Amino acid sequence: MCPVLGHLDGRFESADAEAEHRIAVLYQEFGGPLLRHVRKSTGNDLQWAEDVVQETLVRAWRNSARLQWEPSLIWAWLLTVARRIVIDGRRRKSVRPHEVEPPESDMMAVPDGSERALSAIVVADALRSLSEEHREVIEQTYLRDRTISEAAEILGIPPGTVKSRLYYGIRALRELLRDKGVAG
Repeated sequence: MCPVLGHLDGRFESADAEAEHRIAVLYQEFGGPLLRHVRKSTGNDLQWAEDVVQETLVRAWRNSARLQWEPSLIWAWLLTVARRIVIDGRRRKSVRPHEVEPPESDMMAVPDGSERALSAIVVADALRSLSEEHREVIEQTYLRDRTISEAAEILGIPPGTVKSRLYYGIRALRELLRDKGVAG
């Protein structure tokens, strides 16, 4: 029995001996070249290519009475059938959504806000460590979202002083956070 047909579930056992012999010869002569050809069109996917070759030979077996058994004609027929099987496979794959394994439920990250709250606590603690002048300027500009001019007016100091205190205050805050292992 033909190796390709031997993998099937016995539904073809009643085939006449002549058709089975022809398919066995067909497999011996064209199986290897057809597999090499199909592997190129399946992106070198050996399993898919073997499936395509098997399906092509099954179709040849089903149509053995209608086929012209001249080698060049049968080769052209095999290539055409294999190409159509590959195209159908690609179409099927393109309409199906890509399957993925669901993540482990204990591995899923659940946003709980603790990271943000912890960061806020660390920054607030670092702000308390700054001098009052630096803390006031950072509070007015960053936390209350005021411009340099607005902060200068509220604090009663020139805008240049606000800029200078802001520069040195942020620099000191960055160093404090780096010492705590928060900033890189």
